[in-house]
Amino acid sequence: MSDTRPVVLRCSGLCKNYEQGGQELRVLQNLDFSLYPGERVGIIGASGSGKTTLLNLLGGIDNPSAGAVEIGGRDITRLSGKEQDRLRNETLGFVYQFHHLLGEFSALENVAMPLVIARKPYKECLRKAHELLSRVGLEARVRHKPAQLSGGERQRVAIARALANDPACVLMDEPTGNLDRRTAESIHALMAELNRSLATSFVVVTHDPALAAQMDRVLALEDGRLVPPVVQA
Repeated sequence: MSDTRPVVLRCSGLCKNYEQGGQELRVLQNLDFSLYPGERVGIIGASGSGKTTLLNLLGGIDNPSAGAVEIGGRDITRLSGKEQDRLRNETLGFVYQFHHLLGEFSALENVAMPLVIARKPYKECLRKAHELLSRVGLEARVRHKPAQLSGGERQRVAIARALANDPACVLMDEPTGNLDRRTAESIHALMAELNRSLATSFVVVTHDPALAAQMDRVLALEDGRLVPPVVQA
């Protein structure tokens, strides 16, 4: 029986090839994948298997060699650059291993940035950013710049920024890969709480088995294809 749930994110027949030394390197081959509302999916795989490439394709940051990526039912590969930017800003959030915060701006200003880009009233941008920083436990740090924050605090700011426009899905690339175990566990707990309270969907590329174990589904990227991971007895 087919799944009738609405789909947040879908790719079909997704391929990505690169030219390397005059040879065609096939990184991703005919991937089919669907993400549903409130679902958390982990993507694991060896270094160089194409996990970040897949995440960039799902987020419309890179273009596939073949196939389609649908966000909220719209094929992003058929949109203009401006339309892609708008759809990403309205529908997706991004969190990376390194926070990519803007050093000259405060935590509050960094979180407000996606709202400013969306041309929301500035006071509303700051109000929403303050609310999100409070939600991730940083209400006392809103005026601090990234250099004044710990690694875990910077990642919490990055997560708050990813949630600024109430995205249907947050794409995460090794969100705890640069953190110590205790800090990583606090980020795990935060993601779980946000998933429960906001019903946000997550696609998480990770090497962290503890984080992967918390996902609703885990897929492994092997030889350019997504497969269920082998569970060791």
